[in-house]
Amino acid sequence: MMSQVLRRPALVLNRNWQPVNVATVGRALSLVFSERARIVDPSDYQLYDWSDWLALEPDDDQPFIQAVSQKVCVPEVITLTRYNRLPDTSVAFSRRNLFKRDQFMCQYCGCKPKYDALTIDHIVPRSHGGGSTWENCVLACIDCNHTKADRTPEGARMKLKKTPVRPHWSPMYSRYDTQYRSWAKFISDAYWNAELEK
Repeated sequence: MMSQVLRRPALVLNRNWQPVNVATVGRALSLVFSERARIVDPSDYQLYDWSDWLALEPDDDQPFIQAVSQKVCVPEVITLTRYNRLPDTSVAFSRRNLFKRDQFMCQYCGCKPKYDALTIDHIVPRSHGGGSTWENCVLACIDCNHTKADRTPEGARMKLKKTPVRPHWSPMYSRYDTQYRSWAKFISDAYWNAELEK
């Protein structure tokens, strides 16, 4: 049980409070203990160092870590004390990230079928020299993929819902699928609204 709590995600902000990463609770607490980060209370933006955080009592419905002599609250957001660079905004091209970018939706008809009813479509087919890139791949339902076949959208008289682009990093592209409502205050509205629509 405690190992599951330590593996929960925590949003990491840089000194300017810009999201830069998602870490495990265990890693977040380690950063706070070593004075490389502070815990942020999302309700009032108060910052806590290690000793201040240990002094808090978790609410009845709040997750906690059972230490030897006390319960330790589980942080959801931390801010780094020394990191002030802009985050690396590159997102690795992968099947998982493509599904996230396209929000599990066919980019031709707009339907949201089950995961296994979506395929990756090459806008310019590979047989015509199209590569597997952010700008040339979109999600398509099985029917649209079959209709388009080995043609370009123009050749198949199909229109894309939006032009595919390489996404900028956001917590959505972290390896953790769980995200918390408390993160909404630190993440752009466009991203958060897209997450809530899933």
